[in-house]
Amino acid sequence: MPDPSALALPLRGGVAASVVGLPAGPWATWLDFFAARFPHVPRAEWQARLSAGEVCDAQGLPLPPDAAYRAHGRAWYYRSLPAEPSVPFEATILYCDAHLLVADKPHFLAVTPGGRHLHETLLARLRRDTGLADLQPLHRIDRETAGLVLFSLRPAERGAYQALFRERRVHKTYEAIAPVRDGLALPLLRESRLVTGTPFFRQREAEGTPNARTHIALLEQASGWGRYLLEPVTGQRHQLRVHMAALGLPIRHDAFYPEVLRGPDEADDLARPLQLLARSLAFEDPVTGGLRRFESQRNLQVLGR
Repeated sequence: MPDPSALALPLRGGVAASVVGLPAGPWATWLDFFAARFPHVPRAEWQARLSAGEVCDAQGLPLPPDAAYRAHGRAWYYRSLPAEPSVPFEATILYCDAHLLVADKPHFLAVTPGGRHLHETLLARLRRDTGLADLQPLHRIDRETAGLVLFSLRPAERGAYQALFRERRVHKTYEAIAPVRDGLALPLLRESRLVTGTPFFRQREAEGTPNARTHIALLEQASGWGRYLLEPVTGQRHQLRVHMAALGLPIRHDAFYPEVLRGPDEADDLARPLQLLARSLAFEDPVTGGLRRFESQRNLQVLGR
């Protein structure tokens, strides 16, 4: 995503404009180009967007629909969704200073725009509510997962903070509710190789050098359910969900593992949130030099219910 300060269009509702390259081609007008480049969007909609001045060049000048197409450079436009699902849960800002913002995300809210989610995302809501146009997440958690997400406020500092996650210098803990399995010795370290599974939105374990490592411990248990402490060493997509399911401990209300109960484009069951929580983040701040520790104020459902 481009730096919002360099965009030809301002944020709209907390969402940055999208950018598209302008290759050489046979298109006579701007309308011809956009209708061909994005065939899933009706030509009449591009006509309306261009006529309303909602598509601009790098200088911020509107591109009229019937004006001659010019190759090279970039153009900016606003995405739109015909029916974006509402997420009726709010995030909490736990901390904010000149460098960082820490949000406590609810279940079902995506961190960044993508797919069916544009304005109903954590980033868009925070930008809109705080007015911080340069706000950017430093890491991601699944839309179905609740808990802590760390944001950078200053573009010049972003690389230093991103390096913390890339170099695994952030200690992250999660909690999960899952069945108790007799005979499983805990705590343990789960190591495996994760690759893209089937369908495409799932991961699976495969033979080969491990690229995913998770420390797993049982904190408490009641009525056949346990509260687990998960400490990921690596950050593979769906890592905790795959590792728990592979151990015979599928996380409660997981719609993807061990079996697909509901696809990513199907309506969420808001009464059955995935019982996975990003509980804490701890690290040495590369900008201020201080020690940082943040803890979620959210809690998972009571054991056994």
